[in-house]
Amino acid sequence: MPTLEIDVVSDVVCPWCYLGKRKLDAAMKQVAQFDYDVRWRPFQLDPTIPPEGIARHEYMSRKFGPEKIADIHARLEEAGQEDGIAFAFDKITRSPNTLDAHRLIRWAQGSGKQSEVVERLFNLYFVEGQDIGDRHVLIDIARAAGLDVDLITPLFVEGVDIVPVREEISTAARMGVSGVPFFIFGGKYAVSGAQPVDALVGVIWKAGSEVEG
Repeated sequence: MPTLEIDVVSDVVCPWCYLGKRKLDAAMKQVAQFDYDVRWRPFQLDPTIPPEGIARHEYMSRKFGPEKIADIHARLEEAGQEDGIAFAFDKITRSPNTLDAHRLIRWAQGSGKQSEVVERLFNLYFVEGQDIGDRHVLIDIARAAGLDVDLITPLFVEGVDIVPVREEISTAARMGVSGVPFFIFGGKYAVSGAQPVDALVGVIWKAGSEVEG
């Protein structure tokens, strides 16, 4: 069975990225003729957030204006219902810096656990309201995914892979990625945004046919 490589540039505090992941999952299930190698690439919507994070209401009010927040959340909650995501924005108290989360995603690649870790990060943040900038939370995610926490814990402290993750983010920007999610199918076909499942299925068939041939 041919393998289709899919690169997904995303940030784990991007609600549209969570929706995009669910739509991609559904599209891949519809096209069972291929194996998939999904690789999650880092992006930071706001790298200026301090390592300890910032109060979410303050941050959202400053970014969008307090009068717009309820409408933004309502639109996302409605969209989430279609994809089985119970967004609970009222539970989120911190807007985290996501650099450490992206480092964990990077470390999960070698074990084939990236998608599992990404799903858990999205769920903990958007459904359970946990602070995914907290390294204790990240280590719990690693443990649940079966990763070696005795290895991973000191990597956080020692600053391992901070530079490569930032370089990947810079590379995405040089490629013209200004918003996420951003999908690249077969290293050739790019799709921006949380597109409908049918649209993703069409791109999978197009990219996959070239893999076959």
